[in-house]
Amino acid sequence: MSWSFHNRINYYQEGNQVHPQLDVYTAFRRALLTWASWVDKLINPRKTHVFFRNSAPSHFSGGQWNSGGHCGEATWPLNDTSSMSYPEKNKIVEDIIAQMKTPVTLLNVTRLSAYRIDGHPSIYRKKPVDLRSSSIQDCSHWCLPGVPDTWNELLYFHLQSKQGNRFHIR
Repeated sequence: MSWSFHNRINYYQEGNQVHPQLDVYTAFRRALLTWASWVDKLINPRKTHVFFRNSAPSHFSGGQWNSGGHCGEATWPLNDTSSMSYPEKNKIVEDIIAQMKTPVTLLNVTRLSAYRIDGHPSIYRKKPVDLRSSSIQDCSHWCLPGVPDTWNELLYFHLQSKQGNRFHIR
């Protein structure tokens, strides 16, 4: 299995078959199926607990990272994320995990991370930029301390809840 990029055209080869187009969701599903197959073949669930953290949202307004998207004006968390649709990638993850024979704990951080539109570095990097600048803003990675600490707390909770069962944390 290989993925190739040549002059902005991508194709995917599986065995002797070359697929001239591969959309992102099909590619994501294939990658996760490869991961799931590996986990099911090689992980002993009596000795190992598998966790999967799904994707956290980015918060670009007015475009994406490469087309003028910004988030530098966000200084407060969102109050309501009910209008946000559930990402297709999350549906794919849930579908594949449901098919696996090895138990997997899904750490679904999408909705809780969606509230923190103010948690991205945006313009605050090594070289500060003017908010009115056309410079690229980082609205997809997360500041520390912050949202990733909450993800770690969720993982820690799951590990602690298994203590005395399958895990022993020291």
